[in-house]
Amino acid sequence: MSGSTGDEDCDVQHTPVDDDDELLRYIWREYLHPKQYEWVLIVAYIIVFFVSLIGNSLVCFAVWKNRHMRTVTNYFIVNLSFADVLVTIICLPASLVVDITETWFFGNTLCKVVPYLQTISVSVSVLTLSCIAQDRWYAICHPLMFKSTAKRARKSIVVIWVVSCIIMIPQAVVMECSSLLPELTNKTSLFTVCDEHWGAEIYPKVYHTCFFIVTYFAPLCLMILAYIQICHKLWFQQIPGSTSVLQRKWRSMQCSASSPALGEPVRVRTSTVCAEIKQVRARRKTASMLMAVLFVFALCYLPISVLNVMKRVFGTFKKVNDREKVYAWFTFSHWLIYANSAANPIIYNFLSGKFRKEFKAAFSCHCCSKSQNQTKRIRTRTSTESRKSLSTQVNNMDNVSRISDQMV
Repeated sequence: MSGSTGDEDCDVQHTPVDDDDELLRYIWREYLHPKQYEWVLIVAYIIVFFVSLIGNSLVCFAVWKNRHMRTVTNYFIVNLSFADVLVTIICLPASLVVDITETWFFGNTLCKVVPYLQTISVSVSVLTLSCIAQDRWYAICHPLMFKSTAKRARKSIVVIWVVSCIIMIPQAVVMECSSLLPELTNKTSLFTVCDEHWGAEIYPKVYHTCFFIVTYFAPLCLMILAYIQICHKLWFQQIPGSTSVLQRKWRSMQCSASSPALGEPVRVRTSTVCAEIKQVRARRKTASMLMAVLFVFALCYLPISVLNVMKRVFGTFKKVNDREKVYAWFTFSHWLIYANSAANPIIYNFLSGKFRKEFKAAFSCHCCSKSQNQTKRIRTRTSTESRKSLSTQVNNMDNVSRISDQMV
């Protein structure tokens, strides 16, 4: 009797532990293990990570290496690339883990730091794009009102970072770790979430409404208006330097060139018109590239901006039946943010001849060094063989001469 009682006591003592282990195994198998679409997402995150890191690093290197590329616009592009590199290295891995496991494993300190850096990157990106649009607008539409210089661009970049760090402080203050299942807090870190904790319901509504307006809607509207005017100036309006005006000038140059009396002045005016044509073409290419960057930014940040407003301001997802579908939308919108960082260098490569040339040079540098060494070896081998063949020919000529002497 006593033995059976002891066995029953042992069973009673081990049952809670076994139940906890079984519960954790069930949670991992049914809830946290990556689903089929999440494996695709993992591959997509890895691709974006390497493309963004390598591409944006090459952008920074290209401008640093070449003095002729250190223009005002390229300074802002480097700032945009640096912000993308920062968010790719620090924020992307944590976002991937959280999106797949729905758990924050990185502690309370990083819970404040990572979202803070993420929002800083958003602010830096949108302010940098705004400065680029403003610079292009002044340079093309009102060239006499404001003269942009590299020194002013560097000061603007410093102001962008300072302002972004200050206005995003509330994001770091309100982020805290908490557990979705408090009864498992001492047993596992699963279901620990890093989320905002506000004192009253009105605060997140006000903050996220302002965040949406300041970091997305208002700058985007202003940039669209600026680029509409830029397009109108470069493609449609009859301004000095526009295509139709230049064509008329070019025809008059050709007519004047037929008269020999006008010689040198015509050549000077012709070179001036050629320079104007090149300037217009360069401005059009730059404007096209920057508009593509803006379009991709607006497209990639639209889903997360709308979802955040729906969640934080209107509380749309508090009572929802298909939770899995909503979470998939949020996960995809997070990936789009990082995809924007990877897309920018690709846009520069396709739409900017200078960046494309530098990218090719960077990738072909190692191959070129190998080919140069091979070329040197081939040249050395060829010269050696040519010397040998020359000496052989000389010896043969000597032999022939001796035979001819003997014949004579």
